[in-house]
Amino acid sequence: MIRNEDQTPAPEERTVSAVPAVAVLDRWSAAAWTDGCQVDQLPDMQALTVITRNHLYELFVISGPEGRVRVRGGNFFPEWREATLAGCSLGGSFLKLRGVYAGFCMELYVDGESIITSPVQKLTLSAVDESHRH
Repeated sequence: MIRNEDQTPAPEERTVSAVPAVAVLDRWSAAAWTDGCQVDQLPDMQALTVITRNHLYELFVISGPEGRVRVRGGNFFPEWREATLAGCSLGGSFLKLRGVYAGFCMELYVDGESIITSPVQKLTLSAVDESHRH
């Protein structure tokens, strides 16, 4: 039941669902997106270290625009595997394509299966060594 400021009962009872502000499309699209990165804007061979609530993941960008990465870490990637980083989400229907951001779960695809991590807590980009590029 919703109560007015004076704590008298509202004339009718209604069920109200609270929705986190970030889960509203307008807020999602207008967000600053500063606490992470867009893999599709990183150079090939860029190394990322991603710490989630439960695991540490190491990623190397193979093709940023395609979201192709090599990944190791967590229960699903004990050895290096090629995967597609779809992006990040809160576990709902909105997906920040090719993004990795603190507070959001990474979504990776490997061999036709979707792997969703626990929420990202920290992301570190390592310097790219340009001396070996042709």
